[in-house]
Amino acid sequence: MIPLAIPNLSGNEGRYLQECVETNFVSSVGPFVDRLEAIVADETGGARAIATSAGTTGLHAALIAVGVGPDDLVLLPDYTFIASANAIAHCGAEPWLLDIDRVSWNLDPNRVGEALSQQTRRVGGDLIHRETGRRVAAIMPVYALGLPADMDPLVALAREYGLPVVADAAAAIGATYKGGRRIGELGADLTVLSFNGNKIVTAGGGGAVVASDPELADRVRHLTTTARSGNDYDHDQVGFNYRMTNLQAAVGCGQLELLAQFVESKRRIASRYDEGLGELRGVSLFPAPDWAESSCWMSGICIASPPVSEIIPRLQAEGIGARTFWKPMSLQTPFRNCPKEPTPVSNEVWKGVLTLPCSTSLSDSEQEKVIRAVRNSLAEVPRQNAAGMQ
Repeated sequence: MIPLAIPNLSGNEGRYLQECVETNFVSSVGPFVDRLEAIVADETGGARAIATSAGTTGLHAALIAVGVGPDDLVLLPDYTFIASANAIAHCGAEPWLLDIDRVSWNLDPNRVGEALSQQTRRVGGDLIHRETGRRVAAIMPVYALGLPADMDPLVALAREYGLPVVADAAAAIGATYKGGRRIGELGADLTVLSFNGNKIVTAGGGGAVVASDPELADRVRHLTTTARSGNDYDHDQVGFNYRMTNLQAAVGCGQLELLAQFVESKRRIASRYDEGLGELRGVSLFPAPDWAESSCWMSGICIASPPVSEIIPRLQAEGIGARTFWKPMSLQTPFRNCPKEPTPVSNEVWKGVLTLPCSTSLSDSEQEKVIRAVRNSLAEVPRQNAAGMQ
């Protein structure tokens, strides 16, 4: 089986892990945690980075740090991984679901502007959602597939309405935005990464929160280290044990040393799929707006017909680890009753997404096998289905 996306542990990961064992730095304090934070800050253009136990815990801490609390609302694209919405729920808040645009599959600035102007009002210093009477506390753009959202207009709206921005950039390290700006330079108050096993670089788990404001960075670090104040067992608020271990950071450092190579491989793989499959009838490509360059975390295609669920078993029978992708939050049981604006693009896009093998170690011959299998599988579509393709 050619897997969908697996780690490429071809660097110094083993040597760094052995160093952890030999020095006895295996827990949440150690030189590799410091090193990982420094590398992440440098690679993303942020002033500071705080390593966390997961991307989701990083999002949770980031939201708490910017003031999200119980009964608040956070603007979120309907089309995202459920961890984004879960982090909001962990704050006692709820997502306010908005649509994505067709160009990037990310939060649509036009829909955000309409929602804020038509569905909110000022009460004292708070922005209140008219229908529910709840405070709107933040905006959370999500960088789908490793592609930054159109952040300039989103950040402008956030500043206009006095809202902090927490960017879920889980898989976007290495991506750039207008003028080559890196993901820590796009105006978000906090930007959160994931180092889960299927990401471009992994620590076997873990994540990081990137901040340009040192005071905000200190707040996140304080929250993620049980809000301990001083050297004794004094704690000044409810905090969290969200620290990354030195073992995880050792793996992450080995991976981050190869970041440029990995991103280049991801982009090359995506380009080959575009060339090999893009001209097929009924197939469209993953977003590639001219104002950003994706990290190409995931590669694949969109299929107008037949349902992706019919194609995947054919590919798996050929040893191809293809899969579907995200399902909108408004269709997920925990979030189907959240405040929501119309989301026609999200509802259309998700049904046709087919992700294809894109590990950084994927060989040319393996990818050619995938391309042939996809072409053959689509050619086997019954005539009545093929006729419906556009």
